[in-house]
Amino acid sequence: MHELVEQVLAETPLVDGHNDWPYALRGRAGSSVEDLDRPRTGFHTDIPRLRAGRVGAQFWSVFVPSTLPEPEAVVGTLEQIDLVHRLVARYPGTFALACTEPDVLAAFSSGRVAALLGAEGGHAIAGSVGVLRALARLGVRYLTLTHNDSTSWADSATGAEVAGGLADTGRAVVAEMNRIGMLVDLSHTAETTQHDALDVAAAPVIFSHSSARAEGDHPRNVSDAVLSRLAGNGGVVQLTFVPSFLSAAAARWWREAQEALGEHAFPWPRAPRPGEDPAVAAAENDSALHTAVPEEELARWEADHPRPRVGIEDVVRHVEHAREVAGVDHIGLGGDYDGVDRLPDGLEDVSGYPRLLDALAARGWSRAELAALAGGNVLRVLRDADDAAAETLWPRVR
Repeated sequence: MHELVEQVLAETPLVDGHNDWPYALRGRAGSSVEDLDRPRTGFHTDIPRLRAGRVGAQFWSVFVPSTLPEPEAVVGTLEQIDLVHRLVARYPGTFALACTEPDVLAAFSSGRVAALLGAEGGHAIAGSVGVLRALARLGVRYLTLTHNDSTSWADSATGAEVAGGLADTGRAVVAEMNRIGMLVDLSHTAETTQHDALDVAAAPVIFSHSSARAEGDHPRNVSDAVLSRLAGNGGVVQLTFVPSFLSAAAARWWREAQEALGEHAFPWPRAPRPGEDPAVAAAENDSALHTAVPEEELARWEADHPRPRVGIEDVVRHVEHAREVAGVDHIGLGGDYDGVDRLPDGLEDVSGYPRLLDALAARGWSRAELAALAGGNVLRVLRDADDAAAETLWPRVR
């Protein structure tokens, strides 16, 4: 590791904006949090690799797919929040629940990974600000306004246009989030939604896991027109590592694979029933996944159509473009580990963050710039959002 990077990671918590390990654990481990302090195949994340990657704070996504009816989405979100709370309780020497900047710094100073929560998709509140506030009281620090599908009050980047951006209800949701200090996450949203949210936001926004559209023309990436507004808002885009967002060749390969094999809907894994061994749910979920997604067919197709290579240098392109347009004070990292099947070479799992920072240091990034990207900017957003809030509902963290 570059000496400069070592200094930065010793002083600044590396804060990642989005990791889907809770979803992966629900599917592959039946929501069990046992045996995660040893290397685990089949995941991008485990405790040894978090330590190797020098992760100081992680927003765990309490993701529920937008295909679920909204009442079911609320239940699923609560189950995922419970999973993260059990994870923290099971490994108290490794994790500490965090909601605020002081919580993150306290966890970091004690040698633990700060565990923050982010709910992915406005469907998770079922149109209820009461549910929104209840999620905040359980420690959910951000809400992504949409996932892959639009809600009745906010348009998604990949869903049908419903609201024309943010509807009046969506503006009211953003206002309530600002009032209670919950971060407005604009990843997954349509550009119209992003502009509407920036027009009304009274606190900094984030993009928890998006990249730069100028470097990768994908609907999930952020345009220069939006990036250029982040400085005025004080927000942060957390650049992601998803290959199809980073590379036109990777995006084209993925589209061709879907055309050849058909688009497969990933089943929502069920949680264990009361008194049930988690292994039973895990086996059932695994069987459902193999039925829905014919992995052997994909492997045969991939053998004849090799995936284009995507590497750290592709992430560097997006990070440096966002720095140029938004400014160094408005960028961060959001890997999307355990939310995609493949990551760039050198960033295959959560141990890779120092390699990315090494690559940036080799390109002349200063200590202050690396610290801002790694976590300083997101910590400032947490502080500013709390300062702007009229009421904060975060649980007391010891």
